[in-house]
Amino acid sequence: MALKIGIVGLPNVGKSTLFNALTRTRAAQAANYPFCTIDPNIGIVEVPDERLKILTDMVKPEKVIPAIVEFVDIAGLVKGASKGEGLGNAFLSHIREVHAICHLVRGFEGGEVIHVEGSVDPKRDREIIEVELALSDLQTVIKRMDKEQGPARTGNKDAKVTLILLEKIKAGLEKGTMASALPLNEEERLQLKDFQLLTGKPMVYGVNVSEAQLSSASPDEWKKKLGLASEAPLVVISAKIEEDLTDLTPEEAKEYLGSLGVTTSGLDRLIAAAFCALGYITYFTAGPEEVRAWTITKGMTAPQAAGVIHSDFEKGFIRAETISYTDFVQFSGELGAKNAGKMRAEGKEYVVADGDVMHFRFSS
Repeated sequence: MALKIGIVGLPNVGKSTLFNALTRTRAAQAANYPFCTIDPNIGIVEVPDERLKILTDMVKPEKVIPAIVEFVDIAGLVKGASKGEGLGNAFLSHIREVHAICHLVRGFEGGEVIHVEGSVDPKRDREIIEVELALSDLQTVIKRMDKEQGPARTGNKDAKVTLILLEKIKAGLEKGTMASALPLNEEERLQLKDFQLLTGKPMVYGVNVSEAQLSSASPDEWKKKLGLASEAPLVVISAKIEEDLTDLTPEEAKEYLGSLGVTTSGLDRLIAAAFCALGYITYFTAGPEEVRAWTITKGMTAPQAAGVIHSDFEKGFIRAETISYTDFVQFSGELGAKNAGKMRAEGKEYVVADGDVMHFRFSS
């Protein structure tokens, strides 16, 4: 299950520079003009996880496979994109295909990079993008309502339920409320996913700041500047610094970050925030042939987690031999944990915990 994140924002906020840093390549053409990224660049990025490295050092497998994130660098949206301004409609369709959105906002002042709106105003910029997403969704919702009207009039119960939900979403969008922020019950949230609305997707905010701003940048202060709720996932990042780090060794990069007064890469925090926003966790399989990280949704049962490896594992699930990550490390691996009585045989109802080291038994 690869997490697919679309990087969106106004032109010239640093999306392509961030993409280059994320993918450790120069794949996206960074240039000082709008629409330098016409087709969405796509990059596969490893999910940073110190636990995977520790397991690898312990087990010494032939191969290591990390969890991955797919980043999509989507060209800059402008005011009026929902009506086709700029290259709007095509790019909105690219956003529809991702699991989550990374909304990059420009926080740095000055420099030679022009601002498409003529000035730097993070709150205004955020609102421009979100209005365009909402207007696009409004068109989608109205079209779907027209489609459901007929069946609803003839007594179709499903169509009536769908119409009620669409009316609720429409009213929210007209007031500027993102679909993801509406007070919906569990059944409505499941149906919301089927509509594939742009504002229904989890949103992680990235604020692109200068080197001088980075050490003193507070996420809480930036949330206030952007007019966001305190619980909104936001990462302060310097895309240019992150891109510069790609030319350094891990040791040099750590030393460089330390000199700037920060301890972790903004990219690592961005990926972690996206994982959290989507409710994803990781479990591991660990053996002499392979140590691997598997991405699942929080709340998945053992058979569902097994199904991520192969559908046959879920169909023929018997049990999951499970060791917590902490126990696996504390007792020096599978054998030590087993001898200490820390290996558990979990059945079909077991809800997988983040970091579990698992081996599945199934019938073919």
